[in-house]
Amino acid sequence: MQISLNWINELVDVENTDLNTLIEKLTLGGFEVEDTFELLIGNKKETIFDISATANRADSVSVKGISKEIGALINIPERKNVYSSNYFEPEKVIDNAFAKIEKSNNNHYSTFITISIENITSIESPNWLKQRLISSGIEPSNNLLDFQKYILLETGYPFEFYDLDKIKAKLNQPEIKLTLTKSNSNEFFQGENQLNYKLNENTLILKANNLTLSIAGILVNSEFNYDNETKSLLIEGSIFDSKKIRQTSRELGLRTDRSARYEKGLNNHNFTETLCHLLKLLKFNNKNLTCKINTISQIPKKPHQSISLTYKNIIEILGPNKLKENKQVNYITVDQISSYLQRLKFESTFEPNICKWDIVVPKSRVDDITREIDLIEEIGRLHGFNNFISYLPNINQIGNEDFSYQMRKKLITCFLSEGLNELIQYSLVNKKTKKKNSIQLINPLVTDYAILRNSLLPDLIKTISENLRQGNANLEGFEFGHVFSGNIKTGYVETEYIAGNFGGIPTKLNWVDDATFLSWFEAKGKLEDIFLKLRIPIYWKNTIPDFYKEMLHPYRTTEICLLNGKSIGIFGQIHPIIAKQSNINMSLYLFELNFEILKDELKSNKLPLYKQYSLYPKIIKDLSFIIDQQISFSEIKEVILKIGTNVLQEVNLLDEYQGKTIPENSRSLCIQLIFQSKNKTLRTKEIETIVNLIQSTLIKDFNIIQRF
Repeated sequence: MQISLNWINELVDVENTDLNTLIEKLTLGGFEVEDTFELLIGNKKETIFDISATANRADSVSVKGISKEIGALINIPERKNVYSSNYFEPEKVIDNAFAKIEKSNNNHYSTFITISIENITSIESPNWLKQRLISSGIEPSNNLLDFQKYILLETGYPFEFYDLDKIKAKLNQPEIKLTLTKSNSNEFFQGENQLNYKLNENTLILKANNLTLSIAGILVNSEFNYDNETKSLLIEGSIFDSKKIRQTSRELGLRTDRSARYEKGLNNHNFTETLCHLLKLLKFNNKNLTCKINTISQIPKKPHQSISLTYKNIIEILGPNKLKENKQVNYITVDQISSYLQRLKFESTFEPNICKWDIVVPKSRVDDITREIDLIEEIGRLHGFNNFISYLPNINQIGNEDFSYQMRKKLITCFLSEGLNELIQYSLVNKKTKKKNSIQLINPLVTDYAILRNSLLPDLIKTISENLRQGNANLEGFEFGHVFSGNIKTGYVETEYIAGNFGGIPTKLNWVDDATFLSWFEAKGKLEDIFLKLRIPIYWKNTIPDFYKEMLHPYRTTEICLLNGKSIGIFGQIHPIIAKQSNINMSLYLFELNFEILKDELKSNKLPLYKQYSLYPKIIKDLSFIIDQQISFSEIKEVILKIGTNVLQEVNLLDEYQGKTIPENSRSLCIQLIFQSKNKTLRTKEIETIVNLIQSTLIKDFNIIQRF
């Protein structure tokens, strides 16, 4: 928001205030001064501030509002408003009208008034008003639009103008009855921006009899927009509910200057004075202007509640002031606090015995100051947060890792050791991934994040596809994340899951072989290794839940179950259709596991029992032989273990080879035999005797050909 320093000076005396001091006070007070520059307006240079206010301070998004804040921050009284010094008859009429009306229970607005203006002979805006608009970065139009924009800048209240003659001509009726109502379903509306909008039954509209004048608080109907030939106006002054305006703007994809003001939240503390100020501006060049209240309505005002503020809580939250030369710790005083409350125009009663204030918040601040902590923040702003000592609390004890965190670390270690990278995704997804039981947010910030995810896999597939598109093919990862299920009737459930992917790229499983894609059995074995490390026994069930049928291969997907039959998750190959749509190789494998069930299973695991390590050395012997390829290694291992007595500890397959030097339908195996005793040192002679016995048995039982 651009504001001229001269304009501010008319409302609060800053002529003798140093510019840098003013900028510093505004910044520390929560109003960021993004830029300052000089602008030549007419024949005079003006200093311009570009100021941004916080979202909860709708009262300060105007020249009057920011001037009031400056006065409080630098302790300078406001100048008397020249517009309120002269008596103006409509102000009394409007106040009396508001006092006499029956209060409305409509929850979409707090104030609604329409005034008919006739005998307009001049729509030109005065030069001083044009200069104010230029200083705020707005190009004047020299018509009624200038008055609308000026009032919005000065006071923050948006007013809407309609051409009254056009409305009367369209109605062809002597009386105009204005109402705020819901539109019909699928009603079409053409705005003054010449765009068409499809309304629904939740859209609030302003109607004159049966004519739709505007989308309430947002956009005027193009048929009733004023122009340079306008001789009579219908002025609408309303204060709409911020939530309703935000919802309508989002549904229509439409945001205007007027709706942006309502979205911040306005109240009617200064509404009548502002409306009369607008009428006075219009009357300046139109001496015979006539005004008539057409419609007026207002919801009951909430009674002002006092807020208690205690000195003890102020000191506890704000802390001591920065140390001065005497090095003594001192705190903000009671007199200083009372002074700050007075500068903020807060009515207060102080009880000295208990150091407590009872405070009535002014009407302009009732929306953002509702608790004691809000008052303490205001005191800190005026005193200057930079004047308090900032320090971190001493940590007496570091917290312990809970079981959930320990299990997470253990799983992360397992996945990292398998070559997977940890990924992080949003819990919110767009409507394209919406399933039957998806939970939709009522008030999403953007449509891309409007649904709570009920699986980690769709986002995982999307991430893989995007990485492939950018040339990053080697993306094998896992993710911890929450998924959501349920509905408003049965209640919502939030569960933590682990999902991941591997495969999809050629990989070398053996240094002598070429890189190949993982087969389904190799990928399944990779996941089995993880469960083996976790010491969780599982079995594979040949089923696929309905939820995963669109994401995973119908014939290469299996459910993972614990021995007690409880399902722990799903594993499978990506569905061919999804793979083609996402441009992903079909040899990509996905898994999704329930972390809560995994955690409970790990918690119930018994501690491992360790055997005493033998103090005597091992003797390792290798056997190489050619055998029929129909004979499995498990058969050979079983025979060897029977012969090897109790000193044979391990039988390992070191190598398997088939080639030109090996007879057809045969293969060469290299087996490692590990011997070790717990009672004595083994001698080479007795081990060779056992090895020879093994060789002769294998020749006899399997007709092996020994290799040397």
